[in-house]
Amino acid sequence: MFAAAAEASRSAGWTAYDSGKAAAAERHYSTALRAAASADDHVVAANTLAFWAIQHYSTGDPRGAVDLVEAALSQAPRTGSARMTSMLHARACRAHAHAGDARAADRAANAALDAYENAAPIEDDLPCVYWYNLGEAHQLIGSSALNLGNPKRAVVHFLEASAVHTRQEAYDGDAFPRGHAIYLARLAEAHLSLGDVDAAVATAHDAVDRMGGVTSARGTSTLEDLRKKLARRRGIPAVAEFLDYTDTE
Repeated sequence: MFAAAAEASRSAGWTAYDSGKAAAAERHYSTALRAAASADDHVVAANTLAFWAIQHYSTGDPRGAVDLVEAALSQAPRTGSARMTSMLHARACRAHAHAGDARAADRAANAALDAYENAAPIEDDLPCVYWYNLGEAHQLIGSSALNLGNPKRAVVHFLEASAVHTRQEAYDGDAFPRGHAIYLARLAEAHLSLGDVDAAVATAHDAVDRMGGVTSARGTSTLEDLRKKLARRRGIPAVAEFLDYTDTE
């Protein structure tokens, strides 16, 4: 019963965060962690800490995120899942990147890919990591490279996310439209940083199309950040057209 309550609170925390209600999310995650401890459920505890870390590194507290994900990694051996372990290392990569620690981020990225080599087939793995595959790992590592000011490396990982050799391991954008829109916005930003404005605008249009009908504070914020960066190139007709098309005022 405690384990079920923990998972329900973790889910409520993620929903609150994705709706822009950070304080409520903090309360739900705290409740989830206490319930997981009462249940002695290391899987729910590690998963809760990983999702909690996302909130912290996304809202200006990357060091707090590092602490949370390191706590999650301490639980990883007891989960019995290499896929879960890989996901936690990928989250550590994101936290270190937000903190500006390139070396730690690179170590975590390599650890994520190394751990994934031992992952069981997804249908035989923990239900809570149904969404995490090799493509997702590359999306997270690419996002980290972008945070660290390496757009060229970011583009490589973002494109690799869809180019992995099997369909099961490729990032499934159709299944996760909000997540795909966010990753596409980051890819557009990477193209823009490399001076490829045409690719940036085309990818930005794709991101907006993917976001259609999906309500997410996180997704909206990511697209708005991209618009601000593109606004510096408003003198280019294709950019001006995109900015006008996405102007909600």
